[in-house]
Amino acid sequence: MKKSPSAAHPEAYVAALSGWRLKLVSALRRAANSAPTLTEEIKWGHLVYSAIGPTLLIRAEETRVLFGFWRGKCLQEIEPRLRPSGQYEMATLELFEGMTIASETARRLVREAVRLNEELGDPRWDAKPRTPSKGKSAAKKPEAARRPTTAPTRKVVSRKR
Repeated sequence: MKKSPSAAHPEAYVAALSGWRLKLVSALRRAANSAPTLTEEIKWGHLVYSAIGPTLLIRAEETRVLFGFWRGKCLQEIEPRLRPSGQYEMATLELFEGMTIASETARRLVREAVRLNEELGDPRWDAKPRTPSKGKSAAKKPEAARRPTTAPTRKVVSRKR
């Protein structure tokens, strides 16, 4: 899985591509940029789009292009080829040379992903907590950003006597 070279900004990322990957990434990027509330940046070595937290990614590799969504499991009705994986509700569409996605389907996925983040908030908030590595502290979400709960939950611990 050889990734594309790192780029300082999105235009440089796309300019480093050629052939079918350039054509496909350009089309996916147009779909992503059709949503006015998304911001585009290079993060983790590929294109990442955010609206109230990470929303989608476009990643070009040597033999495939990935079109991934942080809340992608909720988008499988729109695009059944989305494969769930990883943390959050992540699901990714793997596109190989010769494969396509209709531009309207790509735009619909983007719109719905943005809507889900606007409705539900940053998808990282819903992730299962990870145990921090030695010497590192777990990141906490800001108090103001936490969702209110309807009732506190308590863990019942039985003690031996």
